[in-house]
Amino acid sequence: MTDEDGRGRSRRLSEIHGAVLLFGLAGLFGKWLILSPLLIVFGRVLFASLVLGVWLLLRPRRTGDPTRSGRSNDRWIFMGLGILLAAHWTLFFLSVQVSTVAVGLLSYSVFPVFTAFLEPAIAKKRLDPASLVFSALCLLGIFLIVPRFSWGESVFRGVVLGLGAGLTFAVLSILNRRLTSRYDSVTIAFRQDVAAAVVLLPSLFILRPVLSASDIGLMASLGIVCTAGAHTLFIDGMKAIPAQTAAVIASLEPVYGIVLAFAFLGEIPAPRTLLGGAVILAAATVASLRSLRAGSSFDVI
Repeated sequence: MTDEDGRGRSRRLSEIHGAVLLFGLAGLFGKWLILSPLLIVFGRVLFASLVLGVWLLLRPRRTGDPTRSGRSNDRWIFMGLGILLAAHWTLFFLSVQVSTVAVGLLSYSVFPVFTAFLEPAIAKKRLDPASLVFSALCLLGIFLIVPRFSWGESVFRGVVLGLGAGLTFAVLSILNRRLTSRYDSVTIAFRQDVAAAVVLLPSLFILRPVLSASDIGLMASLGIVCTAGAHTLFIDGMKAIPAQTAAVIASLEPVYGIVLAFAFLGEIPAPRTLLGGAVILAAATVASLRSLRAGSSFDVI
């Protein structure tokens, strides 16, 4: 490998780490924005879709671009995916708001284990027995994180909501893979964001929020930097980085998020949260790598 190749690979690695850092930063907006999660997600997908739409319009068309080969009924598929995306991010921000950034990120990160169970069921394939081991480890991690299994316990509520975010993301990822033969990942993200914005638009008229300039600025940063920008950085980085390496780096999202929450919010996770989180992240990372070796694609939203 030449020095130029080495510098290029280092740049791509930096892009992926930067993208994952921004994905982790997104959780902090659930604390910074004193708004309903429905409104936070609406702002996120609105600004993200605007930026991704402009990028798609300005980028050069490539020969054989899969963006043009979609089917007419795909609009309904994207509407369903938009509903899932809206539910996923709403549950995630609810989890962060009722508990902490660490709890929200760690419980959501169980999604590869959900995927390991759901994908064989949808594709009617044999379940990998190792999935049972990963699930048992994740359950152990959850038992370590939660001090009391009672709805009155904020950590328990945060974990339940975070697991809901992980489950919806797992379903979303599996369904997205069926579209990758007809659309590139930026187009999929753009159309899902638009659909999610349409689904969440009524929340503006129901909740009738009074938004300050600071609120709008934070939502714009969340949508432009932590969503559209992070997604583009990650895709660009994967041009020269193996998917398995990217998956391992992506597993650092909760780690980056916890460090950022400590730096900007002063949140210090309890020792049991860190221990349980380490168990969950280990199981989720191995599950992701096994899925990649089995031939599944790698998703980021």
